[in-house]
Amino acid sequence: MASDMTAPSVAAAGRVTKGPARFDRIVRSFGREKYLYLMTAVGVAWVFVFSYLPMYGIMIAFKRYDFTAGILGSPWVGLHNFELFFKNPFFWRLIRNTTVLGALSIVWGFWPPILLALLLNEVRSSGYKRAIQTISFLPYFIAIVVIVGMLKEILSYDGVVNRLVAALGGEQVSYFAKAGWFRAIYVGSGVWQGVGFGTIIYLAALSGVDPELYECAIVEGAGRLQLSRFITLPHLLPFIMVLLILSTVGIINVGFEKVYLMYSPATYETADVIQTFVYRLGLEGGQFAFGTAVGLFNSLISLIFLVVVNALARRVTSHSLW
Repeated sequence: MASDMTAPSVAAAGRVTKGPARFDRIVRSFGREKYLYLMTAVGVAWVFVFSYLPMYGIMIAFKRYDFTAGILGSPWVGLHNFELFFKNPFFWRLIRNTTVLGALSIVWGFWPPILLALLLNEVRSSGYKRAIQTISFLPYFIAIVVIVGMLKEILSYDGVVNRLVAALGGEQVSYFAKAGWFRAIYVGSGVWQGVGFGTIIYLAALSGVDPELYECAIVEGAGRLQLSRFITLPHLLPFIMVLLILSTVGIINVGFEKVYLMYSPATYETADVIQTFVYRLGLEGGQFAFGTAVGLFNSLISLIFLVVVNALARRVTSHSLW
């Protein structure tokens, strides 16, 4: 009988002390890692201010926004702004251009860093390896506006490329004024600028591979291709899948800055994307509610892409974000 009475009391005491003990651990953790928490707080504050607070403005997408009345004072119109976008004569052109540019950027830009990382992993000269890494990584630090300025100088009618074409007997072309050349220039320059950054990520992943695995495989008679196929690539697969899942968001979220700097009315047929359309009508045209609705639609499609690709990756490779 006594044991029955003491058991609940012990459990109750445990429940009482469990909370303060956990609080003490949290306090000690803050005291021990205060600088780490301080660095983290800056990032959390940035995300909160620039990502969560602006979500208050999503209501504009469902209103006939009046600047003088404010967000709360503007009348509700439901899905009217979304209907306007779906019925817009340029709707399908925007969807096509956005998805094609995003898909081409992934198809042509995803595998070069993997290939370069595999090749550099086979290089034994550390000096040569560092030189290649530095050269390939430098374009990543160049601002987009500088990249586009360089491209316009090189590909202008009197630029280096056209001079070389004319010297070989070809016809000079104003590349930035031709809609057919926009996608090639956009994707090609993106691959050149981002290949070094992606390579560093994969090389960092390869640094964690146990060298004894390679030694054992070499003793068993494995060649270079077998080492890459059965040791290197399996270790890279989790990183490849995570980066692939994250990059699929770019199918619908094409970089606004680069497209805006590169395109012109002459190239709208292949260059005009959802983001630039929102900028022209939402900000320049003053149609804030319509622009917000289009931007919200773009975000929802990106979220759907992310969830679907993550589920497919988890089912096919057992690697995913969540």
